[in-house]
Amino acid sequence: FWPGGGAIDFPAFYSYAYPMPTGFAAARVSPEAAYYDENLREFLLPYDAVRLANNPEDMLMTFLESTYRAAAELGDWDRAALECKVGKPRQPRPM
Repeated sequence: FWPGGGAIDFPAFYSYAYPMPTGFAAARVSPEAAYYDENLREFLLPYDAVRLANNPEDMLMTFLESTYRAAAELGDWDRAALECKVGKPRQPRPM
């Protein structure tokens, strides 16, 4: 989350990949309010779009998951080695 200031004058959620895989800037991500900012070299989702959504949590998770998926697929990440099942709040995952 970025509260605004500097390169953007509005609060926003952001997502980037480093090193940026080829094609990441052109990746199709969701929701519609998300976009790639050429100057920042990252995807942005304005906070107001999330705040005003019917289901803000789902909108934010859609953004985070779609940008992660784009980076992982384009970067040819070993997702099986990186990922684990989503846990339950306040319950540590077993090792």
